[in-house]
Amino acid sequence: MSRKTARHGSWKSPITAQSVTEKAVGLMQLSCDGDTLYWQESRPIEDGRTVLVKRGPDGVISDVTPSPYNVRTRVHEYGGGAYHVHNGIVFFSGFKCQRLYRLEQGGEPQPITREFDPPASHRYADGRVTADGSRMICVRERHLEGAEAVNELVVLPTDGSSEPRTIVSGHHFFAAPRISPDGKQLAWISWDHPRMPWDGTDLWVADLGSDGTVSSKRRVAGGIDESIYQPDWSPDGVLHFISDRSGWWNIYAERDGAIAPIAPIEAELGEAQWIFGMGRYAFLSGGRIICFYSKDGTQHVGMIAPGSETITTLDVPFTDYGRPVTDGENRLFFVAGSPTEPVSVVEMDLTTGERTIIKRGIEASVDLGYVSIPQPVAFPTDDGKEAHALYYPPANEEFVGPDGDLPPLLVFSHGGPTSTTYTALSLGLQYWTSRGFAVVDVNYGGSTGYGRAYRERLKGKWGVVDTADCVNAARYLEREGKVDGKRMAIRGGSAGGYTTLSALVFHDVFAAGASRYGVADIELLAKETHKFESRYCDSLIGPYPASADVYRERSPINHADKLSCPVILFQGLEDKVVPPSQSEVLVSALREKKLPFAYLTFEGEQHGFRKAETIVRTLEAELYFYSRVFGFEPWDEIEAVEIENL
Repeated sequence: MSRKTARHGSWKSPITAQSVTEKAVGLMQLSCDGDTLYWQESRPIEDGRTVLVKRGPDGVISDVTPSPYNVRTRVHEYGGGAYHVHNGIVFFSGFKCQRLYRLEQGGEPQPITREFDPPASHRYADGRVTADGSRMICVRERHLEGAEAVNELVVLPTDGSSEPRTIVSGHHFFAAPRISPDGKQLAWISWDHPRMPWDGTDLWVADLGSDGTVSSKRRVAGGIDESIYQPDWSPDGVLHFISDRSGWWNIYAERDGAIAPIAPIEAELGEAQWIFGMGRYAFLSGGRIICFYSKDGTQHVGMIAPGSETITTLDVPFTDYGRPVTDGENRLFFVAGSPTEPVSVVEMDLTTGERTIIKRGIEASVDLGYVSIPQPVAFPTDDGKEAHALYYPPANEEFVGPDGDLPPLLVFSHGGPTSTTYTALSLGLQYWTSRGFAVVDVNYGGSTGYGRAYRERLKGKWGVVDTADCVNAARYLEREGKVDGKRMAIRGGSAGGYTTLSALVFHDVFAAGASRYGVADIELLAKETHKFESRYCDSLIGPYPASADVYRERSPINHADKLSCPVILFQGLEDKVVPPSQSEVLVSALREKKLPFAYLTFEGEQHGFRKAETIVRTLEAELYFYSRVFGFEPWDEIEAVEIENL
């Protein structure tokens, strides 16, 4: 087919902003209950409502939770672990009120916790039901007026006949309460300010009474410099967990009071615990363990045989994986994706190797002629170090750029900042590459997937290391002749928005930037943000207020006069993590300095946009913004954006 010639950025693409949300859902948090598989779906076309879905033994897929119920918890604000299923009975957290509900087959959801004033002040997550079905143990977060929220483990009757009762307290945070197969022990993890769960946690075990009380508590592992992840009991009652004590998150087991590694490897089997219910391994019959691990930025499926000291890598054609669950025998279920496959719910028969796609996150077919395949790159950065990224060249089978017309570059700066980039097919990313943009998705120092030492590059240097790595990724691609050095932009959300703004004010490399609910004033963030992250900056910047001068020096808002290129800002008006005040302060400064900017706000959106109309508007507005800055005409008809002072 003859390809048309047009400037990069102006190419026609079938991947529209609408296609990013139409017939597209977010898939997450699988669980098995007998022969029934459950998962959650976040649906943009239903205003971002999260629905619990199941596939029964007959293979029929159906919604479990009816409208208007939204299965989300706000514990730690980021949630996760919002439901649990026991013998066909579903327990879930309702987003608006944060009450726990019980849902039996054929019935309507019934609340088993009472409503408080103000609403949503008592929140629940990460629950597990005792074998007899009479009690649930879960994390509770109580919000008190004029005081910091209180986190604890509670037990409550599953019929709601009495109030939840505190069984473990005394630490700032708790997660992963897990009941042993015989019902006689409870394991959990805890941590305290100023640590985040990837910094250091403690693993505990206690005897569990028939009435839900705990006794004889003992600390198994952990500490201020050891991150414990995913405690779990094997079918024969052996406590397993993931620890990074070696510098890598690996699996360990405790037997007869002794802790030993299982198949140690210089690879990551853990992740940053931003939400509840995460995991990277599961048990199969015969003492086997299935696991997912990340090495050199790529994820793999591994099998550990009983007594083996190595992980056998399986040939599975995916590159990103969610928590594995099994039927306890030979069937494996997981959420996974690859550069050419959208995130999907997958079943795999480990005896035959046969794989079945149960549900795709994108129902519409995607023409691979418009899909850019990521290329892992390692590039030199500050202090003689090396950083990592995924490079996506422009890809469109219908178009090619004019001779000498290099593509504009978008640098993606992921959030967290303790997080990582993913390689699974993303229409939100392909929206750009199919129009002629190049994209580099940067795993800057501080990202997960490369060991604890790489993760700790960011300690005390947030806004410095991450920003330098994003800048150096752009410069590297410019030197390689892959992108137009005069048309480079940086974009990011939340912590990635902070990196974006820092790059724009402290470096003269980018011609434009886009910040989604980004941090402009880290001193304000330290004062205003929610409990889970309220001391996060202690390790990223320094203790506050002792290091207040550093906070002010690294806050982009205090250096708005150095900003010399246009910036577009997007903000959810109900964001409790990075409140609108962050964007509003920056807007005031930009307006006062008469610097070019656009500012779009969205009612009903929290931290991370979920509604279809918001996702469509932000993508199109950003494209319009770049078209005005970089001087090209987009093929799409897009509603104009007011850009002040341009």
